[in-house]
Amino acid sequence: MRASIARRLPFSLPGTTIMDRYLVSELLLPFLFGVAAFASIGMAIGSLFELVRLITESGLPILTALQVFALRLPQIITYTFPMSMLLATLIAFGRLSGDEEITVLQASGVSIYRIVAPTLVLSVVVSVITFVFNEVVVPTANQEANITLARAVGGGEKPKFSKDNILYPEYSWVTHQDGRREFGLNRLFYARRFSDGVMYGLTILDYSQADLNQVITADSATYDPASKSWRFHDGTSYVIDPGGNYRNILRFQEQQVKIDSTPLQFAQEARRPEEMTTGELRRYIHLAENARQDVKGLLVSLYQKYAIPSVCFAFALIGAPLGLRRQRTSNALGLGLSVLIIFTYYIFLFVAQALGQTGTLPPWLGAWLPALVTMAIGAWLLWRVNQ
Repeated sequence: MRASIARRLPFSLPGTTIMDRYLVSELLLPFLFGVAAFASIGMAIGSLFELVRLITESGLPILTALQVFALRLPQIITYTFPMSMLLATLIAFGRLSGDEEITVLQASGVSIYRIVAPTLVLSVVVSVITFVFNEVVVPTANQEANITLARAVGGGEKPKFSKDNILYPEYSWVTHQDGRREFGLNRLFYARRFSDGVMYGLTILDYSQADLNQVITADSATYDPASKSWRFHDGTSYVIDPGGNYRNILRFQEQQVKIDSTPLQFAQEARRPEEMTTGELRRYIHLAENARQDVKGLLVSLYQKYAIPSVCFAFALIGAPLGLRRQRTSNALGLGLSVLIIFTYYIFLFVAQALGQTGTLPPWLGAWLPALVTMAIGAWLLWRVNQ
């Protein structure tokens, strides 16, 4: 009966067998159920309570709340993919094992590895979909959700972007008067506040000239992309010789200074890692490294953008042998077991993430360790089941 159903499945890829299509069809329904169930729980815990509170306490319009709710949904869905993959493998292989279908396949000469192979291939596909979703949809949706919520709570105006205490050191090779060259501080850019493209309360220390140091203070400054320079307003320029004496003091209403746009780029980036693509996060890490800032937390977030999608494969690898070892049981037990595994995994994830952010572990290992350990346990369980 089930074999005839498998023959009528609407999808068929080259190189796949009836068994492959049948096993994948067994996984699809519990996988979709898992996405719906876990997404509902995640949205209720992560967004629904907050939005209801804002509706009742801050007068957030219901339509705006629904819009924010929808914009936050993509990120929650990507979190559910690994969980749903685990649930699907536990339920599907538990049923197949309980109905003795696995025994029949083994009696026909099909190995456990061959039986599990379609599931692992499907998990790789889901991992790729998760990564692409995280790159293309999630960052834009998260950013738009935050802007929409801030605009609604702030009275309908687009929220103004501001940032305090912008400090950006610029390093390069410095040539001394005696001809020695060493890598050191070339220029220090400080602004007390940045708001909507304007820097306020600036102090620039310029060590780029070997025999002279320059200090520039200004009330405000804007970057001019056409001339690739900064326009400083209402300030003073001090030129200091190597002996520490003021050689020249110049007050100005406007002065053009040749400094690139890197401090502006550094100041403008206020998005969280989950609101950036991997390329955007890499560029921001590069800027932060040039500013000699601690980037361990950012590196962990970057590596997690690759590691978390791979958990779909890791959970399939651990769920399949656990399902194969079980006798006929209810789907409720499969759901309960998946919740227990997920809970344990995320505790491990948070601990490894913290160790990576503090430098106890290398950032890449802090991001990848939970997935690698889960894969190792799954591979061992699969080997044991095949014995």
